[in-house]
Amino acid sequence: MRSIALIIGYSLVILSSCNSFAQNKENTQWISFEQLEDSLKVKPKKVFIDFYADWCMPCIRMQKEVFTNPAIVSKLSKEYYAVQMNVETTDTIFFGNQMFVNERANRRNPIHQIPQLMARQKNKPFSLPAIVIMDEKFEATARYFQYLNTQQLLKILSN
Repeated sequence: MRSIALIIGYSLVILSSCNSFAQNKENTQWISFEQLEDSLKVKPKKVFIDFYADWCMPCIRMQKEVFTNPAIVSKLSKEYYAVQMNVETTDTIFFGNQMFVNERANRRNPIHQIPQLMARQKNKPFSLPAIVIMDEKFEATARYFQYLNTQQLLKILSN
């Protein structure tokens, strides 16, 4: 009985130390489009937009491996407003004195209007991951439609 109590005790110590490690890991601080609009009015800055979906494995991988990297977190927080949006959201978003909705909600490929407008590729279907980089004037300077590892993204963010 005592050995079972010791095993449970050791297990709890290991689990709590793993949990505290995960909590200490830095993450990118994402904002919404509504917050972005207010922020751009106060202080113009470059904008990094990450469009994702819950089922997109490269998106999930970037979230876990790339957007938690201290160099990426630092670069994004210092030089960019970082916006992240689930392309399948059914939220109504007000941005730039306009209302954007997901007209395809509850249908196949329910992609919201904002990613459709900002991350569309000419003559190709919408694909994820989709990243849009904008300058201080909110004009797109680059679009990426692939998994980017930490080194690739750092190089892009440094240009």
